[in-house]
Amino acid sequence: MPRGTTEHQPLLTEPDPELARSQMSRDREEPVSEGEEDEHDESGLTASGHHIDDAHQQTTNCETLIHLIKGNIGTGILAMPDGLKNSGLYTGTALLPVIAVICIHCMHMLVRCAHELKERLGVSGLDYAEVGYHAFTTGPAPLRRLAPVARAVLNSFLTITQLGFCCVYVVFIAANVKQVVDCKLPGNDIDIHGYMAILLIPLLAISMIRSLKVLAPFSLISNVFLGLGIAITFHYLLQDIPSSYDRPEFKSWKQLPLFVGTSIYAFEGIGVVLPLERKMTTPEDFRGCNGVLNTAMILVTCGYIAVGFFGYLKYGDAVHGSVTLNLPPSDNLAQLVKILMAVAIYLTYSLMLYVPSEIMWPHLRTRFHSNRAKRVGEYAFRAFLVLITFILAAAIPNIGLFISLVGAMSSSTLAIIFPPIIELVTFWPRVSKLTIIKCFTIMIFGTLCFVIGSYASIMAIVEYFQSADEPKPEFIC
Repeated sequence: MPRGTTEHQPLLTEPDPELARSQMSRDREEPVSEGEEDEHDESGLTASGHHIDDAHQQTTNCETLIHLIKGNIGTGILAMPDGLKNSGLYTGTALLPVIAVICIHCMHMLVRCAHELKERLGVSGLDYAEVGYHAFTTGPAPLRRLAPVARAVLNSFLTITQLGFCCVYVVFIAANVKQVVDCKLPGNDIDIHGYMAILLIPLLAISMIRSLKVLAPFSLISNVFLGLGIAITFHYLLQDIPSSYDRPEFKSWKQLPLFVGTSIYAFEGIGVVLPLERKMTTPEDFRGCNGVLNTAMILVTCGYIAVGFFGYLKYGDAVHGSVTLNLPPSDNLAQLVKILMAVAIYLTYSLMLYVPSEIMWPHLRTRFHSNRAKRVGEYAFRAFLVLITFILAAAIPNIGLFISLVGAMSSSTLAIIFPPIIELVTFWPRVSKLTIIKCFTIMIFGTLCFVIGSYASIMAIVEYFQSADEPKPEFIC
């Protein structure tokens, strides 16, 4: 049936796609002065803090597969053994594919809604927040006034999620650097907060880079270091493996929400799905049972299961929030892994900060008049965001607990709660009863993850501080 027929039109009273198109045009129009144009000339796209190469080049299926894998692999994979510590060896191994299926299906829902809205509005290219906004502007009449609220909420959670990732990165870098330095310079008496303070200047420096063109080489180096670090880490995990009977199959219902939060945090790539699909030479290959999305996410899930299973099997309840911290400190190769991972995450920090900066700074830029004032104002604003992440990281200097909290509070909303809401609003009233049941089931699951996971994470953080005065095992190189 032709694209303009009723099959592709919303069966609603008084739909107003023209209003949505004009609103999109107004939203995207931003006066950029001649002095700023060159500085914002970017050779790529960024989604959820992950850099995607040249925006003007189409990508093959294989290139998209690689981008999608690297968009989901980060500190989350190194935290999976700590996640299984909170669930039990076989419970976590069995639940992780279930959570993966839910997250992947939500990615498919988001892509499907984006396709519907692009056909409905006659536009090309929508990001996550725009999909939510235009779903409401062209959705059921009573809900159209909520469109600005939907966009604001989505942008808010995108900002919170990315700043949460930055906080995790600060703790991750400081903890890994601390172990290396403590072994090379024993007796320095510098705690993790001291290492965070030392890292403040380098992170402020890299955060002042505003152009994706300049950040692209850093992203490439980061990906190489991250791949090497994970490969060498897995080499250590497969040495001298104990029996699985030495590990509990199930931990406790109290700790299980912490595992769920860590798992959802790990599937952080929902923000890169739409930009990657839009850049493909053959976007029709993105979806489908054996499409690029499913293939990439199955590989990512297998990586999570492997690192989580063997990491917890190897180190048991002694596993840290990042499994790199369990590698033998007396081994130079293990120390090299910690340095590689710390440098890789450091080089990614500015990309993670790029998204919240791009979301919030345009609302503040209008307060500055000259180009110089705008430039100085943006630098100051970026420094302010860096200081926020440092304060939060210093307040909770525990990687595992921070990851569980971010996963439960913000990642669950973006990855699980919002996609079914957007699907219902986009296709209403053409949704079947089965689809309604499916969407509400996923929303309930996401809400439970949000509420129970956040509560469990906060309680675990409280217990962490209550036991702060108790003697800790001495770190021995």
